[in-house]
Amino acid sequence: MTELFSITLYNYLMIFMRIGAVFMLMPGFSASYINVQIRLILALTITIIILPIITPLLPPEPKEFSILLQYIINEISIGIFLGIVMQVLFFALNLAGSIASQAIGFSNAQIFDPTFQAQTMLIESFLSIIAVTFIFITNIHHIMFEAIIDSYHLFIPGAPIPWGDFASHMTDNVTKSFTFGFKLGSPFIAFTIIFYSGIGLVSRLMPQLNIFFLSLPLQIYLGIGVLFLTTPVIIAFFFRYFDEGLYIFTH
Repeated sequence: MTELFSITLYNYLMIFMRIGAVFMLMPGFSASYINVQIRLILALTITIIILPIITPLLPPEPKEFSILLQYIINEISIGIFLGIVMQVLFFALNLAGSIASQAIGFSNAQIFDPTFQAQTMLIESFLSIIAVTFIFITNIHHIMFEAIIDSYHLFIPGAPIPWGDFASHMTDNVTKSFTFGFKLGSPFIAFTIIFYSGIGLVSRLMPQLNIFFLSLPLQIYLGIGVLFLTTPVIIAFFFRYFDEGLYIFTH
């Protein structure tokens, strides 16, 4: 019984190392408004659920402490990498929100974003809160859990960590998120170009008009109208990108 308990405890801790590390950075679960105890309980519960599935993939319990320590460090590193990948995918929406804030004229309107625990632009925080809400409404968090479980087939516990592949994938991910963020914010880029071109034309045609006094309220009204029209499309395209990014990563 002692040996069986030792093996079960070893398997449980090996799985918990990766799950717990992911929960520290996973979008929707790493936010400051989620209690740390609740986050810990979720990680422990999910570890119990997937224990029978992942146990055959785990290496035998090592006799030397140095090897066990290496296993633990590898599992924590993989979990942190998985969480960072999800955060990088989420970065595309933050970039779109930043572009929208600057286009509307809210670039100086800062608000505390509880999701990322930092001061962010108003529209950026607005879009991130909507995205986190839709993650749980549409069960996107189940896809994130599935990605974590699939990672055990991609990164076998006990095997050496492919640091080169990690760096390559992270570089590609950052590039794709940056590009996709600009695509999501493209309606606001087009709005900015058209608006300022029109304002410049009006100022040339009517030099006596105080164009700077009239342009800011008009920019805010029209920009908010563009935001209301494009927000559903931005959220829909973002979640398609987020889903594809998780699938590509784990396959």
